[in-house]
Amino acid sequence: MSKKEFRVAVCGATGAVGQEMLATLAQRDFPASEVIPMASARSAGKTVQYKGQDLTVVEMTEDSFTGIDVALFSAGGGPSEKFAPAAAKAGCVVVDNSSAWRMDPECPLVVPEVNPQDLDWHKGIIANPNCSTIQMVVALQPLHLEAGIKRVVVSTYQAVSGSGQEAIDELEEQTRRLMNGKPIVAEVYPHQIAFNCLPQIDAFLDDGYTKEEMKMVNETVKIMGDSNIKVTATTVRVPVFYGHSESVNIETREKLTAEDVRTLLAAAPGVTVVDYPEKLAYPMAIDSAGEDDVFVGRIREDNTIENGLNMWIVADNIRKGAALNTVQIAETLIERDLLRVP
Repeated sequence: MSKKEFRVAVCGATGAVGQEMLATLAQRDFPASEVIPMASARSAGKTVQYKGQDLTVVEMTEDSFTGIDVALFSAGGGPSEKFAPAAAKAGCVVVDNSSAWRMDPECPLVVPEVNPQDLDWHKGIIANPNCSTIQMVVALQPLHLEAGIKRVVVSTYQAVSGSGQEAIDELEEQTRRLMNGKPIVAEVYPHQIAFNCLPQIDAFLDDGYTKEEMKMVNETVKIMGDSNIKVTATTVRVPVFYGHSESVNIETREKLTAEDVRTLLAAAPGVTVVDYPEKLAYPMAIDSAGEDDVFVGRIREDNTIENGLNMWIVADNIRKGAALNTVQIAETLIERDLLRVP
């Protein structure tokens, strides 16, 4: 019996995440009979690479999705709000990488290692979580299942690639100019990012938190399906090109030792434990770049509370934090026979 294949659209195909989606589809040999790259009218006609071939980008319109089985969106919130419903109406299943649908109660918010069962109630649009949330919940879920998580305090150290290609270029240009004694210009970020840390990601809200911080709070609860988990976050942009890092403090209902955590995480899907302090071995952003797994280290007990833990979590924000998780959702839809194919 031949393997069923699907027509796949990659929307926002010329962006950093869109191109990574194309690469990930190819690397994982996704069962695609055809891949159609889509983007705005401004990018239509450009070419992108897929399996060594040049594919011509077509303009994304509300009529683009007839006959498409699954569309991977990384085109931004505005285009997603406009085009995702049209795609779903045409019978295409949308996996969206923007924040547009994440907290919509009608849309599952999915990390396949954590809550694949939520795909069962999708209505045509599935949300891919925020990059910093994804890597954290992949590491939290095994601990929650074993001991129940009460509270999470997370501080993130997020790479500039999370802001797109312009931010990557700005860090590179600022670094070059500073090293040559030239003045710098900050355009993508409100302050210099080279050799600096910015304790602000996204806009501030009235309570002093940023939108990024509240994404982590709200998305974690929705993905893990437990409103009793309390999360507080501080998100920081750092002068790193690829790879988000997180310092995570956890309080559990039942006691877990550091060795318990290492054992649980070593057996968890999508996790690699790197925790050998005697060898100065721990996860670093530079090691996560281009890798699929979430890396966890610096695992230790927090002795200031009864059931406390500390750990350090690192992942490639463009891969697991965006493109890979989106493709894994599509793969899981196929495994669970949830793609609406005529």
